[in-house]
Amino acid sequence: MSRFLFTLIYLFLLLSSSLSYAVEDNGDQLKNENISDIIDPPGSAALNILVSSLSSLKELKKQNKETIENIETLIRLKLLPSLDIAYSTQRALDNYYDDLTDSEKQLFETYIIESLINDYVGILGAYQDLDSINISVGENILRKDNRANVPLIISFSDNSQPVEVALSMIKTNSWKIYDVTYSGVSLIKNYQAQFGSMIKRKGKDFLIGIITKKVLEIKK
Repeated sequence: MSRFLFTLIYLFLLLSSSLSYAVEDNGDQLKNENISDIIDPPGSAALNILVSSLSSLKELKKQNKETIENIETLIRLKLLPSLDIAYSTQRALDNYYDDLTDSEKQLFETYIIESLINDYVGILGAYQDLDSINISVGENILRKDNRANVPLIISFSDNSQPVEVALSMIKTNSWKIYDVTYSGVSLIKNYQAQFGSMIKRKGKDFLIGIITKKVLEIKK
């Protein structure tokens, strides 16, 4: 699967005009420590992220202000706060993460953030038919401690075959996205494979040099 297609599928998570969700019932008695899970399940959190992002994008287009700069601002204001980039970075670097300094960890976080924004801005700006996408949350939401895997069914108005993606979320104070999987391919595992392969072949310092160069290029 091409990087473009993976990115496009990931973007569909932000462009839904209709979303339904399943709230899991664990049968436990109500307790103070899990009240927040009952009133804010991962499906509901996904709904809020999607509706907020879509509403802002529609407003930009309505006012003919969907410039690259404005769409980038939308992503930074609406999407980034809903992503747990620190946890995504930790998983992407796997066993190498603890060997990095704080500044090196921040470098990789910046790389992931800027790469996503760089990919998304162009596609969001080019996509016109926002009402043609329909996303529903599947029935089998998997929960384990503070993490959840939310299946999403994406269908289109042209009656093409729906596709399924999985949204990985983690909850600290609130639910946030840390990974997306499509056709068995995980975005974070892609980064993990790239980073791990480079470190094994060339070493950590070489990878850090490459990432530093890429961040500077993206920010130009």
